[in-house]
Amino acid sequence: MEAEFILTISLIMERGKSMFEQQNTQAEQENPDKKEADKSQIVEKLQQLGQTNVPQMSQDSKIHCLTIVGQIEGHMQLPPQNKTTKYEHVIPQIVAIEQNPNIEGLLVILNTVGGDVEAGLAISEMLASLSKPTVSIVLGGGHSIGVPIAVSTDYSFIAGTATMTIHPVRLTGLVIGVPQTFEYLDKMQERVVKFVVGHSNITEEKFKELMFSKGNLTRDIGTNVVGADAVEYGLIDEVGGVGEAIRKLNELIEQRGQMTEGKPLLQ
Repeated sequence: MEAEFILTISLIMERGKSMFEQQNTQAEQENPDKKEADKSQIVEKLQQLGQTNVPQMSQDSKIHCLTIVGQIEGHMQLPPQNKTTKYEHVIPQIVAIEQNPNIEGLLVILNTVGGDVEAGLAISEMLASLSKPTVSIVLGGGHSIGVPIAVSTDYSFIAGTATMTIHPVRLTGLVIGVPQTFEYLDKMQERVVKFVVGHSNITEEKFKELMFSKGNLTRDIGTNVVGADAVEYGLIDEVGGVGEAIRKLNELIEQRGQMTEGKPLLQ
């Protein structure tokens, strides 16, 4: 009796498997383009990202993640082999974050070599003017114009091994040697200094000292600041990683919610 029962179950499973395979074969025959499209998508993901599935933030997450990577591209388009962050892509994202009621906080992750000064300052000003809580974290590097972006948020973190290069504003290519050119550079540099000093705990004197330091960079003037040194100078608030940054952002979101509801803040 038991043997007959097992045999019956086996026959049912075999028939089910056969029907499933027939349905798949029929679907592939009816729509061969879909199969090829699926294959091409998988190959494209493997070529670009090294994996077929890229983890995304969950739909119910109240935190949006904005990445600033590579070189910050400004008014001039960089060569295609350069890894860039295009400011004309970032600015609409920031506007959408401000308008979206489902987003309650913004996490900014930086690993940038710097780039266009005015584009970087535009991103920094927009981040600083957001009404929602913001937290930044420097991973790898937050160099040059990446410094103002890193300090533009409500709270900032830097990984222990991450670096930030502080140096004077410069132009690449041909520079016309007239007083007006250098006056413009000086004013642009002053804008960067005022923004960084106004959005961090570093003093103007210390920031300019780091900016014009000699001997720290082999072929340039400036300073390469590593992890804890950035915190010691008052440039960044705290050394930490992604976990600490998200915890701090959730804390700021909770505080903002309590202020909105008129409740006293937790001490």
